[in-house]
Amino acid sequence: MHEPDWKGPLGEALDQALTYLAGLPDRPVPGRAGLAELRAALGGPLPGKPQDPRQVVAELATAAEPGLVASAGGRFFGFVVGGATPAALAADWLTSAWDQNAALHVLGPAASVVEEVAGGWLAELLGLPAGVSVGFVTGVQMANFTGLAIALREVLGRAGWDVDAAGLWGAPRVRVLAGQERHGTIDRALRFLGAGAAAVVPVDADHQGRMRPAALADALGRGDGPAIVCAQLGNVNTGAVDPVAEVCRIAHGHGAWVHVDGAFGLWAAASPALRHLVAGVEEADSWATDAHKMLNVPYDSGLVFCAHPGAHRAAMGTRAGYLVHATGAERDALDYHPEHSRRARGIAVYAALRALGRAGVAELVERCCGHARRFAERLAAADGAEVLNQVVLNQVLVRFLAADGDHDAHTRRVVERVQQDGTCWMSGTTWQGRAAMRISVSNWSTDEADVDRAVAAILRQARQ
Repeated sequence: MHEPDWKGPLGEALDQALTYLAGLPDRPVPGRAGLAELRAALGGPLPGKPQDPRQVVAELATAAEPGLVASAGGRFFGFVVGGATPAALAADWLTSAWDQNAALHVLGPAASVVEEVAGGWLAELLGLPAGVSVGFVTGVQMANFTGLAIALREVLGRAGWDVDAAGLWGAPRVRVLAGQERHGTIDRALRFLGAGAAAVVPVDADHQGRMRPAALADALGRGDGPAIVCAQLGNVNTGAVDPVAEVCRIAHGHGAWVHVDGAFGLWAAASPALRHLVAGVEEADSWATDAHKMLNVPYDSGLVFCAHPGAHRAAMGTRAGYLVHATGAERDALDYHPEHSRRARGIAVYAALRALGRAGVAELVERCCGHARRFAERLAAADGAEVLNQVVLNQVLVRFLAADGDHDAHTRRVVERVQQDGTCWMSGTTWQGRAAMRISVSNWSTDEADVDRAVAAILRQARQ
C-alpha cells in the first residue's frame, strides 16, 4: 500500500510560511509583480502527469511571492482586515489538516462543540444577551445576509405572510430603514434575498455618519407595515457608531426588528474603555460582525448572532432523509448558516480567544484604536494635512491641502504616491463629496514604530 508523503509538502509549506512571516516587518507592503509577470509565473498548461507535492508547494510559493500584499503585517492600513495571531493561524492549519465538515454534529463532534463554546464566549465578550444563537459564516456580507433573512421571515410572519411557502412574491412590502452612510453589504444582502435595494429607506445621518434618531422616528412614522431597522457600529470611513440604544427603543416602539451591522465596531463592547460607545447593543434582535477584523483570525470568520434562536433555526435550518441530524443536546451548525458543507471555522476563533483571554482581546482592540489616535494627532499637527473625522475607533480620514486650492486632486495624488512608495498602504475614499485618505488600524502586530514610520512616509509624499 502506498503511504502518502505528508512530511515533504507540509514541511515545505512550514518553511515557506515562516520565511514569509519573519520578513513581514521589513517587506514592502504592496505586491511587486504585475499581472503579466504573475500570469507567466503561475500559468501555463495543466501538467499531464502527477508532480512531486513538495516541489509543487515550493514552486507555488516562489511564483506567488512577488504578488503577495503584506496585509498580514503591521503597516497595512488600507482596509479593516486585521492579520492572524499565532494561535489563530496555527489552529487554522489544524482545521485544514483535520478536514472536518462542520455542518452536522455527527460529521465533526469536536468542531461542533468548539463552535458552541466559542459562540458562548463571543456573546458574553460582546455584551449580547445570554442564550443568543450564533452562526459561523464567511464574512460580514453573509452575516448581514443571514441576519436580514431571519428578520424578513420574522416580520412578514408577524404580518401573516408565510415566506417559507409563498416566498416574497405578493408579500406585504417590508421597509428596511438604514442610515445614509450604511455599508454596501446591506443593499447587496437585500438583493440576494430578493427584497431588492429599493426596499431601503435611507435615514438621515450626521456629519460623522451616525444615524439621527429623530430622523429614524420620523421615517418610521411616515409608513406602516413590517419594518426592519439596520443600525451600524463602525462607519467604514469615520468609524462612527449609531446611537444604538435610541435606535432600538424607537424601532421596537414601532414593532420593527433591529439588525446591527457591527463588522468591526461591535468589538468595542469587548473593551471596558470603549464599551460606552455601543451601550444598548444588547437590545437589538440580530448582530453581524467579523472575527478576522479586530480579533485577528484568518479569513472565513464572519459571525451572525440572533436573540431569537427559534427564528434563526427556522430561517436557516434544513432537513433531508439522508442527513443524520442531531436529536438531543448536540448542535448542528447547519441550522444557523446558509451553507451545507463547510470547514470548521470556529476552531481558529476558539484558539484566538483562548490565547488572548478577555483582557487580551480588550487590549488588542484598545491598542488598535490608540494607534488610530496617534495617526490623527501626528497628521493633524503637520502643515497641509487636515483630519476630517472624530477618531472614536480605528478609522482616520485625512485630507491634504494644495497651494493651488485643488485639494481633491492633491489628496488623490498623495494616496497614490504612498501606495507606490511601499512603506505602508492606505486606501483613498470620498467622504461627503471630498477626497480623503482612509486609514484603518486593525492588525495585532502594528506598533507605535509602524505608525510613526507610516506618518513620515505620508508626509514625505505630501510635501513633494
